[in-house]
Amino acid sequence: MNEHSGWNSKLTFLFAMIGATIGIGNIWRFSYVFYTNGGGSFFIPYIIAILVMGIPFLVLEYGLGFRFKGSFSKLLHDINPKFEIIAWMLVLFVFIVAIYYMVILSWDFIYFLNSFTFGWGNDPSAFFATSVGGSSDFGSIGSVILPTFIGIIILWVLFWLVSNNDVDKGIGNISKVLMPLLFIIMSFILFYSFTLPGFEVGLKTLLTPNWNALLDVNIWLAAFAQIIFSLSIGQAMIYTYATYLSEETRLIDNVFMVVLANSIYEIFVGLGIFSILGYMSVTSSIPITELISEGTSLIFVVLPEIFDVMGPVGRIIAPLLFLSILFAGFTSSLALFEPLLASVCDKFNWSRRKGVTVLAVIACCGSLLFSTGISSHLVEIVDTFVNEFGILILIALQAIIFTRYLDIAEIVSVLNKNSAIKVGKKWKFILKYILPAMLIVMWIIGVGQLVYEVDLFKLGIYILITFLVLGLSIFFTMSNSISNDSEE
Repeated sequence: MNEHSGWNSKLTFLFAMIGATIGIGNIWRFSYVFYTNGGGSFFIPYIIAILVMGIPFLVLEYGLGFRFKGSFSKLLHDINPKFEIIAWMLVLFVFIVAIYYMVILSWDFIYFLNSFTFGWGNDPSAFFATSVGGSSDFGSIGSVILPTFIGIIILWVLFWLVSNNDVDKGIGNISKVLMPLLFIIMSFILFYSFTLPGFEVGLKTLLTPNWNALLDVNIWLAAFAQIIFSLSIGQAMIYTYATYLSEETRLIDNVFMVVLANSIYEIFVGLGIFSILGYMSVTSSIPITELISEGTSLIFVVLPEIFDVMGPVGRIIAPLLFLSILFAGFTSSLALFEPLLASVCDKFNWSRRKGVTVLAVIACCGSLLFSTGISSHLVEIVDTFVNEFGILILIALQAIIFTRYLDIAEIVSVLNKNSAIKVGKKWKFILKYILPAMLIVMWIIGVGQLVYEVDLFKLGIYILITFLVLGLSIFFTMSNSISNDSEE
């Protein structure tokens, strides 16, 4: 295979793994999902989802990457050449996520630059529509949002400068800096939010349990979906990072540390955001339920309105929040890029520098397609399809392939060798039966929702992505086969 360096220390790997799992979704998705799915009672399905899905699959990915030391496409090819196309489909879907992920980071970058002077003015919603993310008005599809366009180019150049280096010097070094800073910033925001008048209103709204919600199957599916996307399981990122590991690594112990850090961070974010929403509710006499929103609206509309009300303090909190989103998103984008990079370099024996340069140029051009007047609407459509249709079913297929066509007993011995925490029969049972069943049910529900909400424009996007991913996957699979020499 194409030679690549490894992590220069266990701590570097740990920070890189935390950076891969902590991303934009932790900041703008978790608190809304938590609130709308039973509040405090959501902790129960959330913890069970971590134990049943998150940790078992992460452990598997760690073990596979550590054991086989090859790209994801090579792994599935070696299991059975017929499976290689599945690998290419997955890494291509994940690459698409990296493409639009950088668009969202560009929006955040614009808000970060404007946060010192509250450049979004008195109407953050209008600012977002005209200068950042556009709207769903197809009449503006031919226009280009210049700040987003420029932001995308700047971020991809920075991305290239980091990822162009060996993993320890590039991804590793930046993760060691950004991850501690990320936790420091969010801790400051959290503890300061607890000093705001009305913070207890926000916390009570978020944490008050609705025990009846536990009888709703959708609440449990929401918890499992949150863990999939929060921990980035089954997306070849964790597997790829684990291939760079050296010997004597406590694999399972590392998984628990990464999961704990990820959960602590997103819970911190949820508490902080709802404390700030409680402050806004009390000071403006607006019911907090009218302030609660998801994703783009929460981060780029609601919170800027709150920062305006906060005055001078808002000029401190706002830059810190948008900077934390930038840090979290940038380290995640590095991880999203890595699976396709490793597979392409392995397949065609490219150097890392060549692979990064070629794929970064392609990805940058792809991101620029999202800088039109319907930027945010297009991102939403692609994000929903890629995750709920493409990635979800491919994770289920992985669970089936790895438990039925691999010697899992060998992986167990590798995992348990240096770890204080051990896995065994229960772990294998979860991977073989429970995980695939849960993932397939979630996929069926997701596809049903996609079909129910589809219109001609969305359908066109879905078909385009499907043919693009399928066509490229066939091309890569049928290209010069991974030779025996590459294994030496």
